[in-house]
Amino acid sequence: MSARTWQGPSAPERLSILRATRSIAIVGASDNPARASYFVATYLLSSSPYDVYFVNPRADEILGRPVYPSLDALPVVPDLVDVFRRHDDLPTVLDETIAVGARTLWLQLGSWHEDVARRGEEAGLDVVMDRCVKIEHARFHGGLHLAGFDTGVISSRRALG
Repeated sequence: MSARTWQGPSAPERLSILRATRSIAIVGASDNPARASYFVATYLLSSSPYDVYFVNPRADEILGRPVYPSLDALPVVPDLVDVFRRHDDLPTVLDETIAVGARTLWLQLGSWHEDVARRGEEAGLDVVMDRCVKIEHARFHGGLHLAGFDTGVISSRRALG
């Protein structure tokens, strides 16, 4: 693997991106609770202000919501495209993201593609790589705890078991 030369947005820039975002399309969304995209989708639906859309040509419904076969089949232009796809699929997802007019391409943890980042920025996109939308949102909004999720309980007393 070649050295990483691309520099992504700083923490304040990522916060600005998330604050400007109203809708998120999760490309590669899965109905499998063991998959990261499912965990992220669950969090975004329950703990964020975003309108969330799922994109997966092999699914009909995830978490009781419709799933769309492609970005261009969505009923809206998403502000942010959150990508859970294989490395080799990323250039195609970038092309689709540009084609629909989204503002941000966000590649999940472990996903890094320098050419996609450069081409995305050249096309005017904000690009974030190797970061998790759920973790970043929770970090900026006080919801990230040791276990990685917000219990929703504010108390100095121990819960009765």
